[in-house]
Amino acid sequence: MSVNSEEYKKISGELKQIKVTLVAVSKTKPVEDILELYNLGQRDFGENYVQELVEKHEQLPKDIRWHFIGHLQSNKAKQIAPFISLIHSVDSEKLLKEINKQAARNNRVIDCLLQVHIAKEETKFGLDENELKELFASNLKTYKNVFVKGLMGMASFTDNQEMVRKEFQLLKSLFDIHTALQTSNVNFQTLSMGMSSDYNIAIEEGSNMVRIGNLLFGKRSKK
Repeated sequence: MSVNSEEYKKISGELKQIKVTLVAVSKTKPVEDILELYNLGQRDFGENYVQELVEKHEQLPKDIRWHFIGHLQSNKAKQIAPFISLIHSVDSEKLLKEINKQAARNNRVIDCLLQVHIAKEETKFGLDENELKELFASNLKTYKNVFVKGLMGMASFTDNQEMVRKEFQLLKSLFDIHTALQTSNVNFQTLSMGMSSDYNIAIEEGSNMVRIGNLLFGKRSKK
């Protein structure tokens, strides 16, 4: 097994003290590795692929809080709607509408984060500032079966820490602006930003949820 249990204990201990939620990114990792962290007390795990997530959910303890952190296609939302704890990657009103529909079918309210595109790379998904504003101007409160808890973003993959910091600062500023726009199903509490390479900068800039994989599980296999 490639789990770095000592690193997990160190990071999770530090994050608990400052009340930052650790999502252990377990995509492509075997059930045995997830169980190892579970047995150390970890309950929040993040996955990128719907089919892999469904299979792991079936095999693992039911008190795990599963986070979907990858790009979610609307037609796959129904597969995770019965059990997902938090969807980080809502990048369109079309997707939010579909999640709402599938949540209603399962008699659930599904927690969601709106993904904002803050990186310089074009390959990353997410709403831009105008699209975020338009989404809030639309009738979000009609979606009774979703609860929008905040924002998620990914910084550029670069060694330029100042660029990364500025991107996180942008996301935090958007988070602060939209925190004031609460409705019955929109209440910003969660700012999900920061991964293995940049989570310390993210926390300094206001993140209260980080998504860490490589530091806990070792390098991922390609998929």
